[in-house]
Amino acid sequence: MQLRGYCLLLLLLAPPPSTSFIARRTIMTTRPISSFFASSAAPPSKKQKLESSASAEEDATQSAVAISSSSSKSSSRSSSAVVAKSPAREVGDVVSSSSSSSSSSSSSSSSSSSSSSIWRAAFDHIEPGWRGRLEPELKKPYMTRLVSFLDSETASKQTIYPPRDSIFSALNLCPFESVKVVIIGQDPYHGPGQANGLAFSVSRGIALPPSLKNIIKEAHDDVHTAAQTPHGSLENWSRQGVLLLNTVLTVRKGDANSHQKKGWEEFTDAIIREIGKRDKIVYLLWGKPAQAKCKSIDTRKNFIINASHPSPLGAYKTDAPFMGSKCYSRCNAALTSFGKDVIDWSL
Repeated sequence: MQLRGYCLLLLLLAPPPSTSFIARRTIMTTRPISSFFASSAAPPSKKQKLESSASAEEDATQSAVAISSSSSKSSSRSSSAVVAKSPAREVGDVVSSSSSSSSSSSSSSSSSSSSSSIWRAAFDHIEPGWRGRLEPELKKPYMTRLVSFLDSETASKQTIYPPRDSIFSALNLCPFESVKVVIIGQDPYHGPGQANGLAFSVSRGIALPPSLKNIIKEAHDDVHTAAQTPHGSLENWSRQGVLLLNTVLTVRKGDANSHQKKGWEEFTDAIIREIGKRDKIVYLLWGKPAQAKCKSIDTRKNFIINASHPSPLGAYKTDAPFMGSKCYSRCNAALTSFGKDVIDWSL
C-alpha cells in the first residue's frame, strides 16, 4: 500500500506527459502479452544456428544450380546453333581442301609421270641430226598420246618389240645427211628376238622370216650376193645410207599391228617430209602402203622404184612383182647417175 501511494504521489508531482509519450505508452500497453515473451525469448542454440545455416546454404546451392542449369541450357542452345553451322563450313573446307590436295597430287603425279616416262626418254637418244629436225614433232599432242600409250603398255606388263634401245636404229645407223636410199616397211616383227629397229631386218641368230628370205634371194639373183647368209641383219645396208624405216616403230609381242594408229604414223610421216626436202634420193617402195606413204615425194628430183611387197603372198603377183624386179641394180644405177656411191647389198 505504501508503494502504491508513493507511485501516485510521483504521478501527481510529475509534469504532464507529451503526446508522443502517451502514444508510445498506448502502443506498449496495447501489445499482447505474448509479444513480450517472444521478444524476451532465449537466443537460438548452436544446433539451431547450424541447421539454419545449412538450410540457407542449401537454398543458395539450389539457386546456383538452377542458374547454372539455365545458363548451361542457353549456352548449349547457342553452341548447338554454332555447331549446326560449323559442320557445313568445315565439311566444305575439308572437301575443298581434299579436292585441292587431290588436284595438286594428280597434277604433280601427271607432271612426275611425264618427266619420268621411260618412253619419252627414249626419244632423247635419237641421232642429233635427226633429232634437231624432228624436235617440233616431239612437242605435238599426238606425241604426248603416243608416249602415254607406250607407258600404259609398259605399266600393264606388255612386252614391246623392238627393245627400247633399238626403236630408233633406222635413224641412228643412218644419219640424215647420209641417206641415199629409202626402203619403207610396215610393222616390226612381233616374235621374240626378231625386231631390231630396221625394216625387214632381224637380229643375228634369228631365223629368217619369209619376206626377208625373198629379199635376200632377189639380191642374189640381181646383184649376185651370197645365196646363203649366216644371219638376217640388214645393218650393213643401213650404215651405207639405206634408211630402213617402218611406218610403225613398235608392236606388242605376238600381236601384229597392235600399235597402229597410236601416233607412230604421224612421226614417220614427218621423217619422210624431212627427207623430201632433199633431192637425188632413191626410194624402193615395196607394196601399196609404202607407195602411199611416199606419195608426196617429187619424182622429178628423185628416183622411185615401185614393186609388190616381198611377202610370199604378193612377191610374184601384180604388174610389178617384187621377184624379178631387179630393184637393187636399178637403184645402184640411179645412184651412179646422181654421182653417189653404190650400195653393197651383201649382208
